[in-house]
Amino acid sequence: MKETTHTMEGKEGVFAALKDMGLPYEVDEHPPVYTIDEMEALGLGKKGVIVKNLFLRDSKGKRHFLVLLPGDKHADLKSIGEQLSCPRLSFASEERLSRFLGLTKGAVTPLGVMNDTDHAVEVIVERSLTTEPKLGVHPNDNTATVWLSWNSLKKFIDHFGNTLRSIKL
Repeated sequence: MKETTHTMEGKEGVFAALKDMGLPYEVDEHPPVYTIDEMEALGLGKKGVIVKNLFLRDSKGKRHFLVLLPGDKHADLKSIGEQLSCPRLSFASEERLSRFLGLTKGAVTPLGVMNDTDHAVEVIVERSLTTEPKLGVHPNDNTATVWLSWNSLKKFIDHFGNTLRSIKL
């Protein structure tokens, strides 16, 4: 894993990191969106699969997970918890989201791992996303959507040193 100067960065930092890594991507700028429904209303779902991102914690607050699902998939916390050997998952607070990923509510994204200098957040991807040609995620800001392949997203996450594993929902 390489050290990087891109820490606590917004979208410009994301774009710089993607460019530095040579990862191809497209960007759609848009008004701030907070839900998958708002993204769909802008017609963004026509380009690929919009990723739903859940920032979760275990019951003791010791483990944190960023779970990536297709936007239309229901988040079954019980099933997710069982697969992670973490029986009682809940949504983490906005304070934890800011502290661990440098993100705000509505801008949760796997690209936020660039701000997780302690590599404390485990990234969990729903397996079906790994076969999609184009995934849409926020660039640490909910006023744009970045489109990239699963392989590019995986390389980005791996580059910043977070644990990555897949589950089936």
